This record gives sequence, C-alpha cells and structure tokens, in this order.
Amino acid sequence: MRINKFLSTLGVASRRAIDKYIEEGKITVNGNIATTGMDINENDTILIDGKKIETNINEEKVYFMLNKPLEVLSASSDDRGRKTVVDLIKTDKRIFPIGRLDYMTSGLILLTNDGELFNKIVHPKSEIFKKYYIKIFGEIKREEIEELKKGILLDDGKTLPAKISGIKYDKNKTSMYISIREGRNRQIRRMIEKFGYKVLMLRREKIGELSLGNLAEGKYRELTKEEIEYLYSI
Repeated sequence: MRINKFLSTLGVASRRAIDKYIEEGKITVNGNIATTGMDINENDTILIDGKKIETNINEEKVYFMLNKPLEVLSASSDDRGRKTVVDLIKTDKRIFPIGRLDYMTSGLILLTNDGELFNKIVHPKSEIFKKYYIKIFGEIKREEIEELKKGILLDDGKTLPAKISGIKYDKNKTSMYISIREGRNRQIRRMIEKFGYKVLMLRREKIGELSLGNLAEGKYRELTKEEIEYLYSI
C-alpha cells in the first residue's frame, strides 16, 4: 500500500500531512528516508521524527466517546507533560482523537484506533454537523444571528452557514446552540469574537446524531454497534 494511505489508515495523520512529513525528511522506512508514493506494509519498520509507528493494520478496533473536561489536550501525547484525552481512557490499544476540541472547550470527542473512520470524519468534504452549547457575555443581536446563519468572513475565509437554536437572554448574557460542519481552529470562538463578544463557556454536545446524553464530564464509554454503523453510513 502507498505510504500516505497506509499511515493515514493507521490514523497517524491525513494523507496530505504524511506527504509533507516525507518532503521534510521526517519519515524513515527500514532505516532509509521515505520517498513519496513508495509502497510499504505492516512488516516494515517506520519511524516519524525518530518515533516508531505500530503498523498492525488488522488490530482489533475500539471506539470511545469521551466528555472532555477543560484544560485537557485533544492529542495522543504532549511533550510538555500536559494531560491529554488519551490519558483519560483505559485501554491497551494505541488510540487517537478524531478531530479536536480546544484546550478550554469541553464536551464530546471520539477516540479510536480505526484510521479509516478517522479519515472519513475529518475529511474536508465531510458534511457532519457538530452541535455546541455556548454562553457569551452580552446580548447578541438578531442581525448578528442572521449573519452567523449565512456565514461570516474570518481571516481564513468565509464560514459555511451555521445552525442556531435555543437562544436565551439572562442578565446581559446569551446562551444558545450553534452547529457547524467545519473544523477550523477555534472557529466558533472566532465567529463570536468577530462581533466583539466574550465567550464564557463552550461545550460540544453532538457529532451528527451522536450525543453526550448523561455522560458526566471526564467520563467515557464505548460506542455501540449501532453508533459505529451510523458513523460509517454518513
């Protein structure tokens, strides 16, 4: 299998990111610097930045839903020793998060060792809406809500239309649900800050039809067979 497809199937990174690593000379295969388009298999010894990659593509697949607390990184590891989402789940499998939640954002995040599902969900063409509960300081205006629904211009381009529901005003604060189908860095925070409001709280409630339900913050559970089938059907 081509190296970028093989490593992306393992969930190491996207194919585009793997190609960039190869261009930068960060990947070696059996002691030799990898080349773009080369074929590899699970018997090869692959290192990225000197770290060995486990290549058992037929390993039993596991799927978890975690209610991420604040101040936990959406990563598999951290060179600064900060707690990651992987640290919160007890498993002997090499799992990784699907997508990201900001350090100061809580809520639903999925973790797995299934690279195929990882690539399916994080692909730019994915149409999966993610629903967030947000609380901001100030009373957001009706015309600003309409702008969010149409898409607003950020420094990295115009956003796709958002879905807004459940708007409530209380003592100069606004709470509401906002659903987006993009995954730009700090996207919702930047959308709100564009209007000059401060985000007081942000929590992801749903990914597609998968919901946190009554899962407590910091807790996790395995996905059901039906939930896994749903994610593959999207």
